[in-house]
Amino acid sequence: MSVALTPLVVFAASQVATPGPANMILLATGARFGLRRALPFVAGVALGKQLIIWPAGFGLLALAGEAPLVFAALKWMSLAYILWLAWRIAGMRLTPGMAEDAAPGFLAGLIVHPLNPKAWAMIIGIFTNFIPQGVTPLVGTAVVAAALLLVQLVFHPLWTFAGETIARAIAGRPAERWLMAALALLTLASVVYALFGSV
Repeated sequence: MSVALTPLVVFAASQVATPGPANMILLATGARFGLRRALPFVAGVALGKQLIIWPAGFGLLALAGEAPLVFAALKWMSLAYILWLAWRIAGMRLTPGMAEDAAPGFLAGLIVHPLNPKAWAMIIGIFTNFIPQGVTPLVGTAVVAAALLLVQLVFHPLWTFAGETIARAIAGRPAERWLMAALALLTLASVVYALFGSV
């Protein structure tokens, strides 16, 4: 039995391309530092999802029923991390590609998805809906990993470049504060929805 690759990629693209904590962070990072300076961070964000995919594909999710307190702790850690990121975004001021402070690097990007509830929900949805029974864990996980990395390599730089483009249009104007506040609120709203939307 094989994986239906086209529906999987379409679903992955619909999830990766839409607003969520990671994309709001990429947008804000692009707005402050520009795409070129943010590329190590973008690469870290893209590869960070692999830190969820491979353990999930080999049975991590089965532990949820056996160790609910661990997953509850992860849920609240995720919320705390995203709250901190939202606060940082709200306080950012746009200097399109010219910020004097150092842009976040690869390692900073690497932890975004492991602490992103939307990423967990997406990966669980993919494994439960697009990987048929009978596909070996190695094959199923490799297909999911490759499909998600492919769409991330397309959409993550686009979100970052969109931030740079928006920054060039409104940096130093009154709309700047409103934009950063809106990005912070969207970041927070997306994680609250991912954590509690199904309750």
